[in-house]
Amino acid sequence: MKITALEWGRVSIPLRTPFKTALRTVASVEDIILRIHTDTEHVGFGEAPPTGVITGDTAEGICGALKNHLAPALLGREVEDFETLMHTVQTALVHNSSAKAAVDMALWDLYGKRYGIPVYKLLGGARNQLVTDLTISVNSPEEMARDARIAIDRGFDCLKMKVGVDPALDVARLAAVRAAVPADTVIRIDANQAWTPREAVRILNGMQEKGLDIELVEQPVKAHDLEGLKYVTQHSYVPVLADEAVFGPEDALRILQLGAADLINIKLMKCGGIHNALKIATLAELYGVQCMIGCMLEGRVAVNAAAHLACARGIVTKVDLDGPMLCASDPVRGGAVFQEKDITLPDAPGLGVTDVEGVIPIDAVRL
Repeated sequence: MKITALEWGRVSIPLRTPFKTALRTVASVEDIILRIHTDTEHVGFGEAPPTGVITGDTAEGICGALKNHLAPALLGREVEDFETLMHTVQTALVHNSSAKAAVDMALWDLYGKRYGIPVYKLLGGARNQLVTDLTISVNSPEEMARDARIAIDRGFDCLKMKVGVDPALDVARLAAVRAAVPADTVIRIDANQAWTPREAVRILNGMQEKGLDIELVEQPVKAHDLEGLKYVTQHSYVPVLADEAVFGPEDALRILQLGAADLINIKLMKCGGIHNALKIATLAELYGVQCMIGCMLEGRVAVNAAAHLACARGIVTKVDLDGPMLCASDPVRGGAVFQEKDITLPDAPGLGVTDVEGVIPIDAVRL
């Protein structure tokens, strides 16, 4: 199976409601969709969201990485030479983790299709079902309580609340949500780097003392502040999940060695795809630290790939793959089935994706 072409385009998917965090507000998913073609007529699908405020990757940067570095390194290569291809993807250029992730998942898709095996089974996984949370954007307490009730009515029992814009108001937001949902609803929060270490401890401990019963907090301090992250982990009543602080296996190892977080968040777009995500999961297993599988604002191609990884590794115990459930429509055909909180992987070869509709072509490189 020889790689004969890479082509990519842009897809725009409107959201059900605007997505608001401490870092940004967006109204639609704007992703780059990649297709890798082969001489056997198999096609591998990948996806990369330009999330400049987190990964540093813009649409122009992703397309440039594909055209000038990744495509020339892959054209004419055999998919069966898989380990070498994985190394090639990660070393073709520095950074540009989202572009690498799109290529990585497309190659895994092709490898599974070549041998007629789902990717999660290639990775040694036995389960094919996951349960995800649903993100509630930052708004007024009344709006967040309303959105939380809607989520509960849709069948979700774990909610991720965006916080960090106004610490005092965050308490009111969470109190309103906690009062609006069943008592056994799991509530986790994501501060998106909004607080200082001491501020984070004060806010988090105050939340718990008020009976808000927070399961975990995601990235309470700046990504580079590992000592600050460790301080929060040591002094907070709420378990700490490292997110933006973990871009690759090296970052994960530093955090694990420092004991800087209670949990690690794995996102394909930060680490460059399944290949490096597996390394992070292995390190976490060695240290006995559980992981969450997460996503950016992504469509179902990329989230589908993350679901295959999660189903393959038992250390992934928490799931935040709600991207497709935030979208008002779904242009992806095949792949994982999302039924509100329930995600089910079919036994189709590779990642199971057969097409993505509505893609506006940008460029292609061919043999």
